[in-house]
Amino acid sequence: MSSPTEIPKHARRWQLGALVAFLVVLLSPWPADLPDPARRCAAVTAAMGVLWMTQALPIAVTSLIPLVAFPLMAIVGARDISRAYMSNSIMLFLGGMVIALGIERWNLHRRIALHVCRAVGVGPRRIVLGFMLATAFLSMWISNTATTLLMLPIALALLSTLTELRGDAADEGEGRRFDTDMGFALLLGIAYAASIGGVTTLVGTPTNLIYTQTFSDQFPDGPAVSAGQWIVSFLPVGVVLLATAWTVLTWRLREPPSAESLDASFFTDRIRDLGKPTRAEWLMTAVFAATAGLWILRTPLDFGFGPVTFGWGDALADLLIAAGIDEGRARGAVDDSTVAITMTVLMFLIPASKDADGETNMLMDWPTARKLPWAILLLFGGAFALKNGFEASGLSQYIGGQFVGLAGLPIWVVVAVTCFALTFLTEFNQNVATCAIILPVLAAASPQLGIDPRLIMIPAAVSASCAFMLPIATAPNAIAFSSGKIDAAKMARTGLWLNLAGVVVITATTLLWLKPQLGLSATQVPDWAITAPADAASTD
Repeated sequence: MSSPTEIPKHARRWQLGALVAFLVVLLSPWPADLPDPARRCAAVTAAMGVLWMTQALPIAVTSLIPLVAFPLMAIVGARDISRAYMSNSIMLFLGGMVIALGIERWNLHRRIALHVCRAVGVGPRRIVLGFMLATAFLSMWISNTATTLLMLPIALALLSTLTELRGDAADEGEGRRFDTDMGFALLLGIAYAASIGGVTTLVGTPTNLIYTQTFSDQFPDGPAVSAGQWIVSFLPVGVVLLATAWTVLTWRLREPPSAESLDASFFTDRIRDLGKPTRAEWLMTAVFAATAGLWILRTPLDFGFGPVTFGWGDALADLLIAAGIDEGRARGAVDDSTVAITMTVLMFLIPASKDADGETNMLMDWPTARKLPWAILLLFGGAFALKNGFEASGLSQYIGGQFVGLAGLPIWVVVAVTCFALTFLTEFNQNVATCAIILPVLAAASPQLGIDPRLIMIPAAVSASCAFMLPIATAPNAIAFSSGKIDAAKMARTGLWLNLAGVVVITATTLLWLKPQLGLSATQVPDWAITAPADAASTD
């Protein structure tokens, strides 16, 4: 995947291809029971899909198309569709990204990564594990793309050092083979860990927020998942996926020639080069820890046998009610985006250091904040806009009706088919757009399947982050591939096995962990889900 602002060669050809796709879908014969707005929405979606996959227009520009097309084609009104670009979920992502920029600004990410890698050990498999653990941890809070970009230079430096330590090995062929295998495992391990780590927190990857926003829009009375509950629910999933990826990548990785030359000094020297933690690093650590703590403790944590912590959000609501605030307003006063934006504002107010002229540098400044990935935020908005168009036009309900063919099949088959479809569809399309289109469809289909919507929506969202075969599938894949040390055919073979393993792992963890932990029913539709999708579509 190229950057969000890069336009590939032959862009004009693909732009014409998008127009052809639009006209073909618009003018093709459709079933009589499909509403006209749904047909028009499908045509716009087809054109945007071509543009997103080929990047014949900048991703951000393609994401703005619904603002023009949906009102002009009488799919969704301009006032309603514009709200999709500044939703609560986007504010949460924005705040999380500013905190991530603060971590990068003060070099905290590098210190964390080096300490984790030194702690794990120096054998080839342990080095890969150390980098994957550090990458996954950072990716829980920093975007997958940023995490991969941060870890890649450290990994390349390590690979160069390993070659130097090996020296003139007796068997040069064996040494070159080790360099190739180690580079492949380490760099792909970073890419895969970045995608997997993002699954485990609400702000780790946009597809998680696509799920929460879609679920709250489709089922306003349904039980929301807080940032803390998400970690409790999905951290085990991430651990299993990470262990699976590490096993697939390293099971044939051998010790290098002259392995006795390899020790922990590489990481120790680089930690020493960083010096002692600065005041700014300690302050950034405090902000980071406070944000994570407030997210985790906002609502009571439930591990499946009852709450084990209080929720400060509920306590605040009780205080507001006691002060005379209406209960409805008090209960919805704060959520996870409130925490993220509060911490963002505080970072601009906290003195961090002084420069050579005696001027005070705040923990965050505007030149740094301007580095926010605005194109990704617009992509996020475009995905939500597509979702709104699917709902308002009736296209979600129509496609959802086609899932009736899965009714009556064992629940593990339904979940596995869903995971398989999302995983391999994401190999060729933006995972944000894929989730934004498919999740409302699954929400509409779940009542007809007779199951809790979360039982297929959650594994679908997670599977969209688990495409490991192709460089174009995810930004981390593309970044790792750009190093020149990864063979595309070998990546496809390895990624295929990991894709299939991911389908099995996500299906199993959904049914064995998430189902009892979140109280998901495979035989009964919850009351809050029976009429909600139709209502949501009719009021957009």
